[in-house]
Amino acid sequence: MELPPGLATWHFKAIPPSEAEIETLAKDTEFSKAICLSARPGEFDAEGRIIPDRIDLSVVLSGVDINNSIHRPERCMPAQGHQILDSADKELRLDNGKTITVKRLRSIQRIPINEEGTEHLELDCLTYYFFVGHDLITNDHLERTLIDMKDRLIKGMDQRWAYVSTSMWFGQTPWTNGSSVTEAEADEKISDFLEMFAESRIDWGQMAP
Repeated sequence: MELPPGLATWHFKAIPPSEAEIETLAKDTEFSKAICLSARPGEFDAEGRIIPDRIDLSVVLSGVDINNSIHRPERCMPAQGHQILDSADKELRLDNGKTITVKRLRSIQRIPINEEGTEHLELDCLTYYFFVGHDLITNDHLERTLIDMKDRLIKGMDQRWAYVSTSMWFGQTPWTNGSSVTEAEADEKISDFLEMFAESRIDWGQMAP
């Protein structure tokens, strides 16, 4: 669960889980979260500072309570200001020859910019997520739940599932000095990041073929 300080050109800045996450999920749930930044080559703001790409990474490890440990993000994203516009499966091919299928969500996120919550910033957002079990990977929450129930009833095994999520805003954002990322570019950046992360952080020798 301990995240690395970085990955290739990406630098990780660890952040704590929100109070809402801590209060909503079971007490034995574990969190590892980071803001991941990678400099855009040759892009600088008016003060000469490097303009970075940003990906928000979250890894949540479930506890023994399958009902209150982790859940699909579609359930909690609306409370974070997201209006989900599209959901689809996407296959990622890793350099080690493995493939994983992730869930791809496209949304518009409304972020309050004043204390009263009367003014908002609207941002286009992409989110990729999947679940990692003891020896398998799935992007389907219902499938994960059924596998978990079967393992508990038949095998007497409690899998501590890890939920991996990455998100990236695209289009115009106020902190990039007018520079923008298209949806296709955001897809490519998240795919590349998640392929590297999954290849380096998952114990592939334990995964079923």
